[in-house]
Amino acid sequence: MSEATTKPSYAVPVFAALSAIGFAITIWLVFTYTPLAQDLFFNQKIFYYHVAHAFMMFAAVALCGVSSIAFLKFRKPKWDDIALASAEVAVALGAVVLITGSIWGKAAWDVWWTWEKRLTMSLLLWLTLVAYVIVRRFAGSSADRMAAGLAVFGTVALPFIYFMVDRSDRHPQAGVAAALEPKMKLVFWLSVATFLCWFLALVIARIQSARAERELRELRERGLDTGVLT
Repeated sequence: MSEATTKPSYAVPVFAALSAIGFAITIWLVFTYTPLAQDLFFNQKIFYYHVAHAFMMFAAVALCGVSSIAFLKFRKPKWDDIALASAEVAVALGAVVLITGSIWGKAAWDVWWTWEKRLTMSLLLWLTLVAYVIVRRFAGSSADRMAAGLAVFGTVALPFIYFMVDRSDRHPQAGVAAALEPKMKLVFWLSVATFLCWFLALVIARIQSARAERELRELRERGLDTGVLT
């Protein structure tokens, strides 16, 4: 077993504690400090969590794509562990983005879903990530390479999703956070920092788990090869 898995890591509990503290603070500030939108009232409050989750989903997809490229080039298992961990986290974050976005859409436009460009591309990206996880589980010995290709494909879609909004869409334009009033902007970026800590805690924990699973498989294969296990 590698030295990295035998040493205790305090990153996960530290980031988890920071995210818990940040979440409690942002919940309080969102409902007591930030102004109430006149058109959406309390429905507008979901903005602070919907956009923060979207940022973290983008970060997870980008990490997965870059790690997959590194794995395809160098064939080192550590890159595959990072790609798998970030893909699974991205699936969870993407589900939250789609659900909270639908709630926002119902409140703002009176529709749960509309096939606008950014929404459709976001759904396709999430389905690509789900496909990544399914391939890793069921595609056999070539699963890591097949999934890496899916990850690279999904990463290429990121800039299109971020900028794929024009005046024909009802979805807010990219960079909307820059136009927020000071109180909203402060709480928004605090929420982003909170979910960044949560994202790091999840990814690091899953990387450690993926590495331990891989090393256990390698030990089992060695045991089978030497006849220790049958």
